[in-house]
Amino acid sequence: QEQLVESGGGLVQPGGSLRLSCAASGSIFRFAMMGWYRQALGKQRELVATITNNGMINYADSVKGRFTISRDNAKNTVYLQMNSLKPEDPAVYYCKGVTFSTAYWGQGTQVTVSS
Repeated sequence: QEQLVESGGGLVQPGGSLRLSCAASGSIFRFAMMGWYRQALGKQRELVATITNNGMINYADSVKGRFTISRDNAKNTVYLQMNSLKPEDPAVYYCKGVTFSTAYWGQGTQVTVSS
């Protein structure tokens, strides 16, 4: 059973930065796509950024220019660098990995933006 474990969430002031990590229990080459999603209180889960095995990247319009997704194949880890955090960014951030047959989710990590 594949496992994805997120880390790096926390409290940051507006304009600040955080880096989230998603560590896979096995090789991330198994996943055709990995991504970050977020769910704010009372809202639906939404896509933040995705990266495919061949390096194609997609961002939500709301985070373009501020967030960067990357992957370290040697460490089986996907990252989300979040800069210029805004009051509308707080949410539980989830990592997702998609194989050709199954989608796996991490348990989520909380991001709070407050002064």
